[in-house]
Amino acid sequence: MNKNSVLAEIKELQHTLQEHNYRYHVLDEPTISDYEYDMLLQKLRDLELAYPEAVTPDSPTQRTGSVPLEKFEKVTHPSPILSLANAFCADDIRSWYEKIAKLDPAVKTTSFIMEPKIDGLTVVIRYENGILVQAATRGDGVQGEDVTENVRTIKSVPLRIPVFVSNQVPPERLVVRGEIYIGKDDFSRLNQKLLEQGEKTYQNPRNTAAGSLRQLDPKITRERPLSILTYSIVDCSEKYPESQWSLLEYLKNLGFPVSQLSQKKENIDEVLESIEAWNTKRDLIPYEVDGVVIKINDLSLAERLGYVGKDPRGAIALKFPAREVSTILMDIKVNVGRTGVLTPFAVLEPVEIGGVIVRQATLHNFDFISEKDIRIGDRVLVKRAGDVIPYVIGPLVENRKAGSMKYVPPITCPSCGLAVEHFEGEVAWYCVNSSCPAQLTRNIEHFVSRGAMDIEGLGEKIVAQLVDAGKIADVADLYTLKKENLLDLEGFAEKKVENLLDAINQSRGKSLEKLITGLGIHGIGEVNAVALARKMKSLDGLMTSSAGDLMGIDGIGPNTAQSIQDWFEVETNRRVVKKLKQLGVWPTSFIEVDDTPQKLSGLTFVITGTLPSLSRDQAKTEIEKYGGKVVDSVSRNTDYLLVGENAGSKLQKAIDLGIKRIEEKELKSMIGEDLG
Repeated sequence: MNKNSVLAEIKELQHTLQEHNYRYHVLDEPTISDYEYDMLLQKLRDLELAYPEAVTPDSPTQRTGSVPLEKFEKVTHPSPILSLANAFCADDIRSWYEKIAKLDPAVKTTSFIMEPKIDGLTVVIRYENGILVQAATRGDGVQGEDVTENVRTIKSVPLRIPVFVSNQVPPERLVVRGEIYIGKDDFSRLNQKLLEQGEKTYQNPRNTAAGSLRQLDPKITRERPLSILTYSIVDCSEKYPESQWSLLEYLKNLGFPVSQLSQKKENIDEVLESIEAWNTKRDLIPYEVDGVVIKINDLSLAERLGYVGKDPRGAIALKFPAREVSTILMDIKVNVGRTGVLTPFAVLEPVEIGGVIVRQATLHNFDFISEKDIRIGDRVLVKRAGDVIPYVIGPLVENRKAGSMKYVPPITCPSCGLAVEHFEGEVAWYCVNSSCPAQLTRNIEHFVSRGAMDIEGLGEKIVAQLVDAGKIADVADLYTLKKENLLDLEGFAEKKVENLLDAINQSRGKSLEKLITGLGIHGIGEVNAVALARKMKSLDGLMTSSAGDLMGIDGIGPNTAQSIQDWFEVETNRRVVKKLKQLGVWPTSFIEVDDTPQKLSGLTFVITGTLPSLSRDQAKTEIEKYGGKVVDSVSRNTDYLLVGENAGSKLQKAIDLGIKRIEEKELKSMIGEDLG
């Protein structure tokens, strides 16, 4: 292929990827899979590397971030970037309307636009001949900071306008205003990822977005899930629409993201009628909003109304009731969940949040308390969103009293008083007592479940009924039940009792791995239970095994081995095991060893996307059947990424780390069998 053909292909790829990027990040209507997009982008990178003269500022490859900056330069805005006056109720909106209507009677016949007040960071972006040349923060409204290189990494920000409407000529100069934000789900995923990596988490999406945009290293900004919504034009070399509603459509047609929630109202009464609906749908909006902005639709009228101080008269922000307040953390207490996990919660000095008096709030886990250095007596920031349980965001350290002590997690279970278990590298703390009152019902439900002893007829309600009536105090007591013990219970007719007792007796013949699964030892699922049963042959062998013996079993690491030993060291657990043996529930049979050739032994796989003929679970089963290991996240220890349609972020990480990518057909070839 000659040079001219390659340059033409590069230009076509740039154009195609810009369109796909717009459809994905702005319209949310992708027409190709993530995998196909990544392959096109990689092809463009390769071609631009060979022909660097073809690289343009608006090429999709130029979102990677440049070298770190030493500082942010100051930028003077073409006109003041003003904030809005606030309203807090419908009466405030009515008062605003009446004041501006007196100034100009045209207000009484104008329409209004209602837009979400995004809780993010304002940016001002300048385009020349359709190319992004500068982006700045709002700053003091007159001058902001130059964050061009950081804004270029945000995929929903157009690097060139119009995005893909080739017959539309962009203005020679265009300056737009928008809001940078992080969506609620993206924020949760970011914090979870940071938590798993042992790094500091963030308190709220707004501060995280602001901090991310002001990173001196654009490569860090690129890693943050930032988005933008635009809503006004600050400066333009050409005439643009004279109504806010048409302006939003104009921005959208150029390729800028605009809020799909914006509404046009014909008069102030319609605005007032809509206020409650906006407050109600607040929790359904995928990004944080702290109010709704009400604007006069006629932009020339809004301009004629002028300003009050620095506030334009033609718009006002109706603030929603506060969802974040500060109060005193009076104590930290602990709940024991039905699975044995200990969860801390805050006892607060009562405070009103969004019309509700809050006295308690979740503290997530003990690592969160340690990471945020939350102490009893601190003034803490608390958030409540809709019907979600209030949670502590973090302490206001500047208000901390001298001499306050760091919180130390409990070493014993607050329900049963026995020692708790915690492994380094894990977030959760556990009570491992199978007879702990706080988790007894859940432990028995697990014991009788299909994956364990599979006792038909013992559902959740019946288990709870037996526990509440004092008929059983541990799993072994199931095998002591007699007909006369059950007939006095509500809903237990003679036939039902006979069927239940028959199912319990039949479970005595279950194999060893079923009983091991049923014990509910932390970290032991059905797969590990099979491996333990094959090796140990009986519960006696498991109880007396050393850590070395256990870690010699495939899939049993140091934490799991310690978990097994800790479980059997609890006196109440040993009593349960002894009772099971005395009652004849002591299987020695186990699943036979599979002689399938271990062609994937020692190889670690990650699966992403939708495979042609296998579900993810089926693919996982097949990989493990042939000796491979399947994990959830891509790392340098990953050998292969199994890629299907609509692959997610794991694909890009695999590309960045140089991990080999294969498709389903290649997996089948490696195994050497037809899996379909």
